[in-house]
Amino acid sequence: MSRVTAALGGRLAFGGDYNPEQWPEDVWASDVALMKEAGVNLVSLGIFSWAWLEPKAGRYEFGWLDKILGLLHDGGIAVDLANASATPPPWFSVAHPDSLPVDVDGVRRSYGGRQAFCPSSPEYRAAAAALTEAIVARYADHPAVVMWHVHNEYGCHNWNCYCDTSAAAFRSWLQRRYGELEVLNDAWGTAFWSQRYYDWDEVIPPRRPSYNTFANPTQQLDFARFSSDELLDCYRAEAAIIRAGASQPVTTNFMDFFKPLDYWSWAQEMDLVSNDNYRLGHLGGTGATHNLSMSADLIRSLSDTAPWLLMEHSTSAVNWQPRNVPKAAGQMRRDSLSHVSRGADGALFFQWRASRAGAEKFHSALLPHAGTTSSRWREVCELGADLVKLAPVAGSRGTARIAIAFDWNAWWGVELDSHPSTDIDMMTAVRRWHRTLWEHGHTVDFVHPGRDLDRYQVVLVPSLYLVTDEAAASLAAVVARGGTVVVNHFSGIVDENDHIRLGGYPGAFTDLLGVRTEEFGPLLPDQQVTLTLAGDLVGAATGTVWTELIGTADHDVEVLATFADGMFAGRPAITRRRPEPGPQGSVGGVAWYLATVPDDATLSGVLLTACRQAGVAPALDIADWPAGLEVVVRENDDTRFVFALNAADSDVAVPATGTDLLTGAAWSPESRLAAGGAAVIAARRTPGGG
Repeated sequence: MSRVTAALGGRLAFGGDYNPEQWPEDVWASDVALMKEAGVNLVSLGIFSWAWLEPKAGRYEFGWLDKILGLLHDGGIAVDLANASATPPPWFSVAHPDSLPVDVDGVRRSYGGRQAFCPSSPEYRAAAAALTEAIVARYADHPAVVMWHVHNEYGCHNWNCYCDTSAAAFRSWLQRRYGELEVLNDAWGTAFWSQRYYDWDEVIPPRRPSYNTFANPTQQLDFARFSSDELLDCYRAEAAIIRAGASQPVTTNFMDFFKPLDYWSWAQEMDLVSNDNYRLGHLGGTGATHNLSMSADLIRSLSDTAPWLLMEHSTSAVNWQPRNVPKAAGQMRRDSLSHVSRGADGALFFQWRASRAGAEKFHSALLPHAGTTSSRWREVCELGADLVKLAPVAGSRGTARIAIAFDWNAWWGVELDSHPSTDIDMMTAVRRWHRTLWEHGHTVDFVHPGRDLDRYQVVLVPSLYLVTDEAAASLAAVVARGGTVVVNHFSGIVDENDHIRLGGYPGAFTDLLGVRTEEFGPLLPDQQVTLTLAGDLVGAATGTVWTELIGTADHDVEVLATFADGMFAGRPAITRRRPEPGPQGSVGGVAWYLATVPDDATLSGVLLTACRQAGVAPALDIADWPAGLEVVVRENDDTRFVFALNAADSDVAVPATGTDLLTGAAWSPESRLAAGGAAVIAARRTPGGG
């Protein structure tokens, strides 16, 4: 159980962002009363309050914050207190115009929105530090404060800055990384296009180059690393001030698969990992639900299976998508419980009271514009009551035996320009592979490929274009100990400097997979090839996006699909290698390779066959997994909690035994879950396992 959950009396957190400065003071007492009615027990306070807390440089006004903290504490509502550094007020930007960010074309951006600052700006960093020190000095011992919230959604609007200050900081970062200029020249491959540097001052960020050409790819890759690290340095500096003066845990809110920030590095700095997640309407209903689950799996993995906190999601529509569709009845409840099922020890929202002005005035909230007579308010109160019933779940952890190898460096690298095809999109592959298993009841972790993989029996490797020697060895070790690895095309191609691994593709994975590719054959958008299946794979099959000229290097490689037509007709398209037993009788595992983008049925056949043969089963023993049923398990030392969520239009069987915490009723293997319903079935764990 986290310190925050303990501070909430062992209850799951429920509440959201509270912005009392947007409202007259005579509304505040009513807010607290309604929070108590809804079951709110935690609010995030002060996130965008810099202009209110410091109306002029060095002059702090805390009276209003004193009052609202007192009201919340008297109402039994705990506070996640922000240090308010997310958006400098206009007076700061006017006083320090050089602190404003500069885009890739050299244009300095203005204030007037949020996060209008350069992460390397010494003026911004000094002002944010001073504000943090003042807030901590005043509120470190306030009884309402149970957690500290640094900044907000780092990098959401300013993940890169190309100004001269950033250029100097980038050079310092490079000097720490490479030491000598000659090492940088080698890493960046500056022998190409006469790019060699003879003085550190010549090195700049990858600003927009001359017309219709490409920037140096390793320079771009390093600038992505630098930009993530520079924002992380901002977080570290402010978190250090808080930790020096206060004892409560410190966090900042992630944004699930946010490309600019390497959250594997960030997660190590969090006392409690937290996340913001919103339904993406363009993915469609089922796609949006899957995306929510995949996001929660990532955050659980970043937290190393420890409980985490859903810091923001929405009760209904948001304001920033092209078409902001409201949530259907019951969807808010299922969304919230889906996050909890995947490890969240609470469900918070943006925001408490819907704004009447500003860019987010059409964003839904716990207390909607329609007020307390609305159906949305009734749903909010019902969810608050549900989360009280789920208090026994707090502190329990999720379990998974399947992992997807995911690395931000590989993501940055694979989507650089001047590659064989612009259709290689890492998140498309990751989402598709994860969804295939999600639709069949499997829970999947994400894992950095260079870290410990021993807890996983199956490791999936979709589009891991860039891979270090250490990560390649870690994945090979999975097979060496008897596990299964499934590798997608265009993986293992380059090292950490974006240098080609010579000797034939797939580079780092050639020996593991037992195949050698001589040439890539990317397909045009309207092209597809026919696949001839064999062995465990049956049926008609097609491939799109990609083909390869493959040879099999080992006798222990089985060809499960060949290209029936196209440029490489007759050559392998899907292979499986079962290495011979290793030294001392060690059991060899299985390594699959997909040299194309197979159709959905074929991909499902590959992944489900790989899991079944590895002995990995879904959360429940259901022969034909019903569409719309989501089942996830959390466990503690004593109890197994089976979360079952039914998004389908008809009831479904959920073969589990125990007590449904939401209703208090006994649950048997014959019990059925109503359409749109949810159940959390608790049962005592048997000694030694399940």
